[in-house]
Amino acid sequence: MATIVASTGIKREKGWLYYVDKQGDVSRARMARGGGKVPKGRPQKVAKCGIDREDGFLYFIDKKGNVSKVQMKRSARRGRKPAKRSTAGRRTARSSRKPARRRSARR
Repeated sequence: MATIVASTGIKREKGWLYYVDKQGDVSRARMARGGGKVPKGRPQKVAKCGIDREDGFLYFIDKKGNVSKVQMKRSARRGRKPAKRSTAGRRTARSSRKPARRRSARR
């Protein structure tokens, strides 16, 4: 279940993508397929929150317009070790291929 980090009460408009930027504030940018012409410009700050992010959490704007966070299912913080790959048992591509079949010439 998500926990509310900051109560902002943002009212969303159609054609805009709302997100939490690097500074921890809520910003919005025009969507490429949000209907209408895409204006070129910088993203706009909607609300200043100054959220300090924690590793392993996903931050988003919920339906009520508040900034919320939820723990990610897969995160680097959980300590998953990458699978070890050994090169000794690996075959090369040429040795595993079958030789080409010869065709007899038709007369």
